[in-house]
Amino acid sequence: MPHKVDVHVGQRIRQRRWLVGMTQQKLAEMVGIKFQQIQKYETGANRVSASRLWEIADALDIDVAHFFEGIENEKVNAGSTPSNVPADLVGDKEAMDLVRSYYAIPENQRRRLFELARVLSDVA
Repeated sequence: MPHKVDVHVGQRIRQRRWLVGMTQQKLAEMVGIKFQQIQKYETGANRVSASRLWEIADALDIDVAHFFEGIENEKVNAGSTPSNVPADLVGDKEAMDLVRSYYAIPENQRRRLFELARVLSDVA
C-alpha cells in the first residue's frame, strides 16, 4: 500500500504537469525516464527519489517544496470538503483543465469571470 506522502507528492506532480499542459511522455523525456515511471510516481505506486524529484521540479519550473505543500493540512481537512466537490480535486482532470484555462484568460477578464462564478454558485 502506498504511503500517504508518496500519494500526495504524486498528486502534486500530476497537478503541476496538467497546469503547465505537459504530457507524461514529455515530462519523462525531460527527466530521462519512461512515461510509465511518471505514471507510477503520480499514483504513488513508486516513490520518487530526492534527485529525481529535483529533476521533475526543474522540468516543471517549480520549487521542490511545492510537492509537499498542503500535506500537513490533509488530515485536518479530511471530511470538510462540501459534498458537491470531488474528494480528489487534484485528480479530477476536468477541474485541472478548468484551472489551466482560467489562468490563460487575461487578468481583468479572469476577475470578472470569478465574480460571475461566485454569483452563480450563490444562487444555485
